[in-house]
Amino acid sequence: MRRSVLLVPSVDGRLWSARSGGVRWICGFTDEAALARFALRHAPGDRPMDYAALLGARIVDEVVPALGEPAGLAVDIASEDGSMFFPPVTGVVADEVAVDRGLHEEGDGRGR
Repeated sequence: MRRSVLLVPSVDGRLWSARSGGVRWICGFTDEAALARFALRHAPGDRPMDYAALLGARIVDEVVPALGEPAGLAVDIASEDGSMFFPPVTGVVADEVAVDRGLHEEGDGRGR
């Protein structure tokens, strides 16, 4: 994911995201076909959907921390069997914004 170029829809210059389960998910797509499936349901009116091409690493290392809330990356959410979710946890996003950062500092490494 970190080395993959993802297509992230944008509306009015802001990256598309959705909130679910207390997490803000940045939505990225692995190719134009996956983005087009998403756009069929979510594009505003009959306009083409704008998007940015970003490395997965840039999304989780720069965009997610800048949001100021728990955020992760959802990839290919319009694909029935190909969706992938990268939650805001240690090892996925920057440590300072990982929601589980305190769980790994004490105890036996399993949050105990």
